Amino acid sequence: MTIDAQQQETFTIGEVAERTGLSVHALRYYERQDLLVGPVQRTSGGRRIYTAVDIDWLQICVKLRESGMPLADLARFAALVRQGSGNEDERLKLLDEHRQHIEAQIHALEECRALIEWKVGVYSKHLRAGTATGLWDPGHGP
Repeated sequence: MTIDAQQQETFTIGEVAERTGLSVHALRYYERQDLLVGPVQRTSGGRRIYTAVDIDWLQICVKLRESGMPLADLARFAALVRQGSGNEDERLKLLDEHRQHIEAQIHALEECRALIEWKVGVYSKHLRAGTATGLWDPGHGP
């Protein structure tokens, strides 16, 4: 399929929901919140029709939301993209700040994982040794 044919192919809201993992309700919400980079086209009967470009953008939105980007930041990013060229530095700043936030979350989760791994090791050691009864039980004396 050529790029022109791909861009001209249209999809129903149900097909877009299936391809993006968003519900039909979420797609309508994204549209109302101006999270899309272009207006959703409609058939003469008023039904929404989407393009491959819309799906690509929505898949980016899904990943940004899954990574914890607030809707306000996503809306700002979409607005910048809609404005066209000339604001790439603002887009980069927004994405870089989000990346830094994610890296801080990953670091915090790695610290949590290390503590849990240590705790699992302690419990495993005591269970193998038969000394786990009362382990960290505030009602059980030393």
